[in-house]
Amino acid sequence: MTPNQSDRRDGSWLSPIIHLSSNWVSLTGVVIVTTATVFWLFLLPVTLRGTTESPYVGILAFLVLPAPFFAGLILIPLGIWLKRKREGRAGIYPPEFPPLTWHNAELRRLVYFVFFTTMVNLAIASQVSYSAVNYLDSVTFCGETCHTVMQPEYTAYQNSPHSRVECVKCHIGPGASWFVRSKLSGVGQVLAVTFHTYSTPIPTPVRSLRPARETCEACHWPQKYGEDRVLIINKFADDESNTLSKTVLLMKIGGGNRGIGIHGTHLGSGVLIRYAHADEGRQNIPWIEYNGPGGKTVYATPAAKPDGGGLPIRDMDCVDCHNRPTHAYELPERAVDRAIYAGQISPSLPFAKKRAVEIVKGSYSTREEAAQKIPAAFEKYYRDNYPAIWAQRRAEVTSAAQQVLAVYDRNIFPEMKVAWGTYPNNIGHTDFPGCFRCHDGNHVAKDGRSVTQDCNACHNLLAMDEANPKVLTDLGIVESKPPEQK
Repeated sequence: MTPNQSDRRDGSWLSPIIHLSSNWVSLTGVVIVTTATVFWLFLLPVTLRGTTESPYVGILAFLVLPAPFFAGLILIPLGIWLKRKREGRAGIYPPEFPPLTWHNAELRRLVYFVFFTTMVNLAIASQVSYSAVNYLDSVTFCGETCHTVMQPEYTAYQNSPHSRVECVKCHIGPGASWFVRSKLSGVGQVLAVTFHTYSTPIPTPVRSLRPARETCEACHWPQKYGEDRVLIINKFADDESNTLSKTVLLMKIGGGNRGIGIHGTHLGSGVLIRYAHADEGRQNIPWIEYNGPGGKTVYATPAAKPDGGGLPIRDMDCVDCHNRPTHAYELPERAVDRAIYAGQISPSLPFAKKRAVEIVKGSYSTREEAAQKIPAAFEKYYRDNYPAIWAQRRAEVTSAAQQVLAVYDRNIFPEMKVAWGTYPNNIGHTDFPGCFRCHDGNHVAKDGRSVTQDCNACHNLLAMDEANPKVLTDLGIVESKPPEQK
């Protein structure tokens, strides 16, 4: 048996490697590899599936962990090579090495080191990986990490119907490809925040947003028929008694394969609508192409050029109408109406609606200035003009003043240049063009047909600005009123 064959059998060929591995570069590589391996083991179910519902779990498993793992693997032989070169140059490289038994001090040190680092990493990884993924998935991380930039959207989100839905569910969704795209685009956003090069206000619509069919429709199913629904719009007058009136609409939701109603007409089976927009905000739509059961029809304004004239063309989906499904801002009149109807501002305070709207429409350079001036202005009005009410109901006036400030704080952010009406809401057509971007009677096909402007196509008007609509009584809809108006 040759000496080399004997070395291979008794493992003594590993002795030089054990000796040379005792250097800080290789040991650093061992720590990094061990740490990455331990974290990978905790995420093993994700890596075996090849996909994950949580985008941040996927980032850790597929993007973050491989980089340090391979970097550690490079450091281990690099440290061995550097030590061999250093000892050879200094003439201290041992001619012989002790056998690989437990009496070998270098072997014991290496085993102890690997064992200790593994135990520490197990303890750390079990807590950090779980906590990190949960935090990165959290609304707090999305909404508060970049406080000034995200404050308007985070505030609107907290007061939205989707306030219990995590941001990543809509902005990223499941699967690896979209969270990679999102995080790559996020690098530019981080740099913009760091160097204060971001736009104020944040421009909309968001260009890198995932298609609504892959996110919204995970919960909202447009192919399912939606029954007609009663919509009640409450409005308070600017008079002394804040007179309440109601508008009642029967909304024709539609959907499914029946081809009727709002959803059926725009997103029903076999329906595809494309449109060209002349502005970044998609508010100016000169050209529309309808592809449906009746064939293809092109509608255009008189000034529109053929085939959109080179303008950006988009396939219509949910967010073209529901463009503020979560991050919605109100106009002052509607916001104050909502606060009064909710009982946050007492409707028995004379001219509460009129005065509240006037105050929140004022110009305030910062939210701190608004916090000082808005409640003070509301209280001063009653102190100067209704001293008896101020004396007898001071706490009620003070509480209402804070609610007027809350209306402002939910909608206005001077630092980000978010003012009343900054972000149009395309649902409806009373506050912004919305539906009338297309349904304005000005989009005409070659055969003379136009996009309908018939109100009854989307809703039936059951009552308009009535104090006590009879239809609500007939339907058995009895709404409670604040004590002052009963």
